[in-house]
Amino acid sequence: MKKASVGFAFCGSYCTYDQVFPALQKTAEQYETVLPIVSEHSAETDTRFGTAKELLEKLEAITGHHVLKTIPDVEPIGPQKLLDVLVIAPCTGNTVAKIASAIVDTSVTMAAKAHLRNGRPVIIAISTNDGLSANAQNIGALLARKNIYFVPFRQDDPIGKPTSLVADMDLIPDTIEAALQGKQLQPLLKTI
Repeated sequence: MKKASVGFAFCGSYCTYDQVFPALQKTAEQYETVLPIVSEHSAETDTRFGTAKELLEKLEAITGHHVLKTIPDVEPIGPQKLLDVLVIAPCTGNTVAKIASAIVDTSVTMAAKAHLRNGRPVIIAISTNDGLSANAQNIGALLARKNIYFVPFRQDDPIGKPTSLVADMDLIPDTIEAALQGKQLQPLLKTI
């Protein structure tokens, strides 16, 4: 077990949750502390991919920790230096845009802000339909920002959804290792 403390935040890209759970499980097996965080929408929204209650129960079962799901829950991350690294997976285009614009109005964006104030790595595992359109500028801004790292990503359906991007969720543990060393895992852009 590695001593680092990992925050693992879920946003509302519900269709990718099943791809993220194995990476969360592997992370929980490798690191002493993994704190689950969810956006308010994830904490409350039932979808065709599962209920909010099932999500919270699964996160607590995998990590052994209570899920942080409000701004007051995550605010201590900064002042108390609770994390060594924060993973946001899946990270929606909405959350990418907010982080790029320094908007803090959800538990996940507050966790990122609180964590970044300590100069520690935030890892983004993108999952958005507008990554190569409206959100391209936000992704570009974050790629240039200190202490922000991306899980390598690709177009998930170049013909059917040509602007859609998704991270290779299997690479989350490797991205954590690289980010803790101050390195961006390469290659950043994956092929199909």
